[in-house]
Formats: sequence, C-alpha cells, structure tokens
Amino acid sequence: MSAIVELLTNRYAYVLFALLLGIGIYMMISSPNLVKKVIGLNLFQTALFLFFIASAYRTDGHAPVIHGEGGGPYVSPLPQVIVLTAIVVGVALTAVALSLLVRIYTEYGTLEEDVLREVRSDD
Repeated sequence: MSAIVELLTNRYAYVLFALLLGIGIYMMISSPNLVKKVIGLNLFQTALFLFFIASAYRTDGHAPVIHGEGGGPYVSPLPQVIVLTAIVVGVALTAVALSLLVRIYTEYGTLEEDVLREVRSDD
C-alpha cells in the first residue's frame, strides 16, 4: 500500500500520463465517430508530451547556461525542444484531420464510421 501512496504523491505526472494515454487509446478504438477519434488522438499526443517533460525533470536542476563558478546537475533542453516540435506537428495533423472530416461530412452527410462504410460499399 505504501508503494501506491508513494507513486501517487511523488510520481503523479506518470499516473496522469497513464490515464491520458488510456483514455486517448480508448476513445480512438471504441468510438465510431471520427471527430471523437481525432479528440482521442489529441489526448494520446498530450499524454506523450507529458511523459517527455516529466521524464526530463531533475530535482535541483539548473539551466545549461554556465554563470561563472556555479555547477551542479544540468537539465537537458532536448526533451523540451522535441515536445515543441511535436506540438507543431500535432496541431498541423489536427488541422488536416478536421479539414478532411469537413470534406467527408459535406460529401456523405455523416461522420459515423459504420454509416460511411455502408455508403461507400453502395457506391
């Protein structure tokens, strides 16, 4: 029981990561609505961003800029750079996905996956 309490008090970012990841995957798999699938993909991406940032955290870490005599553990800026790049890619992916969903809705009148399969099989 003490391991669970320690996990929730000290490693809460990883617990939140696991929750967001699970919810995102569940939304992508279980929902027949394409908009909900895009929302699930965004939750999944957000969970991965949180994981990268949480894993890069260092207690008493300093910026990797040397100010004279100071030393100590430095924090790597690479995870933050990767997450910023991934955010830009994620926003672009979401914009393209939503624009495709608008085109699908204007063409077929629905965003439900099973209805789209039936309509496409009739064509």
